[in-house]
Amino acid sequence: MIVSVTADAPHSTSEAVLAAAAEHGLTARMLPDGNGGAAIGISGVVPLPGLQLPGIGEIKMVHKPYMLASLEMRPASTVMVGGVPIGNGEPVLIAGPCAVEGRDELIEAARAARAAGARLLRGGAFKPRTSPYSFQGFGEEGLRHLAAAREETGLPVVTEVMEPDQVELVAEYADMLQIGTRNMANFPLLKRAGQITKPVMLKRGFASTIEEWLMSAEYILAHGNPNVVLCERGIRTFDPTFRFNLDLNAVPGLKELTHLPVLVDPSHGTGQRSLVARMALAGIAAGADGLMIETHPDPAHALCDGAQTITPAELARIHRTMLAMRATIDEQFADEPLVLDPIVLSA
Repeated sequence: MIVSVTADAPHSTSEAVLAAAAEHGLTARMLPDGNGGAAIGISGVVPLPGLQLPGIGEIKMVHKPYMLASLEMRPASTVMVGGVPIGNGEPVLIAGPCAVEGRDELIEAARAARAAGARLLRGGAFKPRTSPYSFQGFGEEGLRHLAAAREETGLPVVTEVMEPDQVELVAEYADMLQIGTRNMANFPLLKRAGQITKPVMLKRGFASTIEEWLMSAEYILAHGNPNVVLCERGIRTFDPTFRFNLDLNAVPGLKELTHLPVLVDPSHGTGQRSLVARMALAGIAAGADGLMIETHPDPAHALCDGAQTITPAELARIHRTMLAMRATIDEQFADEPLVLDPIVLSA
């Protein structure tokens, strides 16, 4: 069940609801509702007489299995990464090389990305690769390079964490931790990421359903971290023409299911540099809260994923078009917001 607590409720009300849940052997988690109050998700049903308290608002007895991530829990969330908001209505551009290649190279790439419109810097210090012989990243040295690039440019840093034991180390350097597609169902990692306060970007597994993805987000939320952003990065289908297929159905679909912000990664979603710009803009048209794009001053010589990496000049063109497109969409639907019938997922 989900119990809404109003903004003017005494602190004792929330404590009493949590205590009532514990008394019945149930797990309860509280999230701010974005309006000064809170919503308490309970993994079962507390008898209603125990909830007759000052400041109790709506009580929902039935909810989705991902109750903390659901739109029933609270309205749309905004997640702050450093000083950059994700989910406040202004699309955010995250850009940088696939892998950290060196301190000077990263700072050069970060400056170019910032000049092109990026507000956050991406770059992998730890790299999960299909082949054991491919470049695996520089590890902690790469994290130090990311911190140096942030110092030089002011861009908050997003980088991947691969193992539970790496979470505290990566959080020490990064402003946002990325959990990649291969680790979306790494439950020990999700639990550990839920025990920190740094924002987490959770990428969709390339063979995962929407509900499985949201249940992974639920692990992070249930372990105490409310700062989760979803990233659609393409799924694997029967068609070998593209590296992956960018599932843009997921973006408006998620907006009807969850309060969490949603990003789109057209680099991994296509695997082809020539397709990135159009699919990036398609993601914005679908309602994404931002884009994550692999960018390198010299993509042909990038150490990782050069075939899907674009130049800073192309990134700048995407940024300009993205802002113009979003302004046009907002203007068109300012008086008549787009309303869709809710989608229904099978259990």
